[in-house]
Amino acid sequence: MDDGFITLGIETSCDDTAIAVLRGAGDVVCDALSSQIRDHSPFGGVLPELASRKHQEAIIPLLRSVMAEARATPRDIDLIAVTAGPGLMGSLIVGVMAAKALSQGWGVPIIGVNHLEGHLYAGMVAHPELSPPFLCLIVSGGHTEIVTAREGRNYTLLGDTRDDAAGEAYDKAAKLMGLGYPGGPEIELMARDGDSSSYSFPIGMKGTKTVEFSFSGVKTSLRAMIDNLKKSGSDIPTPDICASFQKAITEALLAKVKLAVSQTGIKRVAISGGVAANAALRDELSELGHANGWEVYLPPKKYCTDNAIMIAAAGYAAYSLGERSDMSLSPDPSWSIWKN
Repeated sequence: MDDGFITLGIETSCDDTAIAVLRGAGDVVCDALSSQIRDHSPFGGVLPELASRKHQEAIIPLLRSVMAEARATPRDIDLIAVTAGPGLMGSLIVGVMAAKALSQGWGVPIIGVNHLEGHLYAGMVAHPELSPPFLCLIVSGGHTEIVTAREGRNYTLLGDTRDDAAGEAYDKAAKLMGLGYPGGPEIELMARDGDSSSYSFPIGMKGTKTVEFSFSGVKTSLRAMIDNLKKSGSDIPTPDICASFQKAITEALLAKVKLAVSQTGIKRVAISGGVAANAALRDELSELGHANGWEVYLPPKKYCTDNAIMIAAAGYAAYSLGERSDMSLSPDPSWSIWKN
């Protein structure tokens, strides 16, 4: 397909409404995002029903804004790519139904995109030199997994988490300490003033020879520590606890990245997902890569969180390989495209 091909990307898998216009494989014309953080913060997590209502309110105004900024008309759009799963069912329905309506009204083909495959393309849009084969650590509030990406959209899941995702662990830890939502950025901010060697938290699955994660132990350890501090009447040294907790999460993630490289022999490593915006993780991965001769690809932080740029890029790639969707497209909250 020629580089003038225009894809409209729509992402509504969770609590961010995002729309983007992409030219070719990775030329971002414009993108916009409507965040629901303020709406969900009082509850310490995403309320699915509220998320879907907010998507309904935001999606059409956001579409109009993006089309105006791109100076595009429906005739300019060659493809509509929309997240069809995994994610929250109510949220996915809003995006898919909007995409199908636009497809019918504009006479433009549509393609359903797997949200996690989109995360793989975030790195490729940010770094055009990144090409398969490569490893990608997808780490967010709902997912923690390492995937091998090969030519022809051939993906293998090397391993994922047995329990909580890393981002979920951050959210729960922040709630235990009385910090805000989402927990990752709050803990990262507090950790800047803390000593990461102050406390020793368990590093789940660190010594195993399988690529898998577990964050329930570090979360339980944190709860016990805070309970003990409260019972003793001691002040809670939040910055030190945050720094130590962040260190444990980071070490758990990097230990399995190192294992995945050892097992596959692939030394090209990318990272994506909301937790991939964490500065400590990015710095430690870069240092680990430098020490071991890896090529490490870190997308800009705005590409790490849910966005429509990555959905447009993944949709374009699938469409260029002959994949198609039609009006029977339906959301699938548990959709997986990984091979085991």
